[in-house]
Amino acid sequence: MEKVPRSLVFRAATTLICLLLLSLFSTVDFGCYVVRSDQWKVRLSTRRVGQGIEDQEHLNFLFKRLLRGEDQTQIETSGFACHSDLQTQVCVANKPVRIDTSTMKVYAPFSQESPQANRVIRPYARQDDKTALSFVSPVQILQGNITPPACQYTHNVPAVVFSTGGFAGNLFHEFNEILIPLFITSRHFQSRLRFIVTDFSPAFVGKFEKVLAHLSSYEVINPTANGSLHCFPGAVVGLHYHDNLAVKTTHIPGGYSMLDFKQFLKESYSVKIQHLSKTEKTVLILVSRQNSRMFLNEDDMVTMMKGLGFRVVIARPDMLSNLDKFAQVLNSCSVMVGAHGAGLANALFLPQGAVLVQVVPLGLDWPSTNYFGVPATEMGLNYVEYKIEPEESSLLSLYGGDHPVINNPASIFAKGYAVARSVYLDRQHMYVNVVRFRKTLIKALGLLGRSAPSV
Repeated sequence: MEKVPRSLVFRAATTLICLLLLSLFSTVDFGCYVVRSDQWKVRLSTRRVGQGIEDQEHLNFLFKRLLRGEDQTQIETSGFACHSDLQTQVCVANKPVRIDTSTMKVYAPFSQESPQANRVIRPYARQDDKTALSFVSPVQILQGNITPPACQYTHNVPAVVFSTGGFAGNLFHEFNEILIPLFITSRHFQSRLRFIVTDFSPAFVGKFEKVLAHLSSYEVINPTANGSLHCFPGAVVGLHYHDNLAVKTTHIPGGYSMLDFKQFLKESYSVKIQHLSKTEKTVLILVSRQNSRMFLNEDDMVTMMKGLGFRVVIARPDMLSNLDKFAQVLNSCSVMVGAHGAGLANALFLPQGAVLVQVVPLGLDWPSTNYFGVPATEMGLNYVEYKIEPEESSLLSLYGGDHPVINNPASIFAKGYAVARSVYLDRQHMYVNVVRFRKTLIKALGLLGRSAPSV
């Protein structure tokens, strides 16, 4: 029997493998996941991961849950509706749309008689904050008798358009105005949607890639990297906003709460501890600020904390920069201590039943209570605050005890936020009265069901 040449065997095997791969790619759906920011490339795959949205009726149901009252009637009759209030502007199309990512124009020609003719939206929560909106690019929605450009890419899941402009770069604002609103707006789609991010920030996408990948089975589309004409079975432009670090159960499809968002975060970052009862050691994490609102006697504070039996972890900026690792550290802590500021937003990763201790600088009572105090209880945390006295503030030596900065902060805020910020947020540091602050930490221990060691 004549031997078959080895080269022919190799070519035949190669051909067979190629045919098998071709068959595999033609029958299996693949999705694009968020990758690290230094590897970011727009992969315009239109295939699904798992089960996509199969019928228009189900798609209509998902979109309708984003609207209420007359807005629901509007989308049923025209296929397009918008919800607007003081802080939110969200437009929903439950019929096929075309989005030109080079111009960020959304073509919705099916709504021929809509009274809401062409709209311009800046897709960012907190529509009442004009300073933030000045950093957000507009998206134009075109309706009526128009002929849209031809599709270059066709997707079988809807689009959600939002911006990473505004105050992205500040952790509080990233959670408050982007991530929590994104959860509120898109969670009930069960990852069967695709994000288009205007004002694309590689830093933001890289930092929160696990969150984005947990909300969508598809890689984010970056309009600035590839301006193209995309066709979707529907779209949402803008994000719902409820309040500071808030998810209001009565306002959200499916009845989600802030505890649901915390659980979602823990799943995204694979943290294990859900409730404080599963922790053994009393670990206190101290948020150490390096610019404004610093603790000038931080070493004395740490000594006192250790004397109360706490194992103290000092969270400096280099630790906070790696959210993946920092989430694991936070999840093992019983108490978080920090001055009013963005770093306290990390309390979202504390286990339920933990204690947030906020040191309130002079003049910052209202933002301290409303930005962190009230939200903490909705997160399932105990909350304690320590309000400093004038003699604990560096402002006393700068202005003197008779100055309105010290004895009448309201008069400074009456001059405008910029003036007040330059004083109370940017120029203030604290020399905490350790003896008085010790009583606050004893109260925190009591909330944990533990007592302070006898002196």
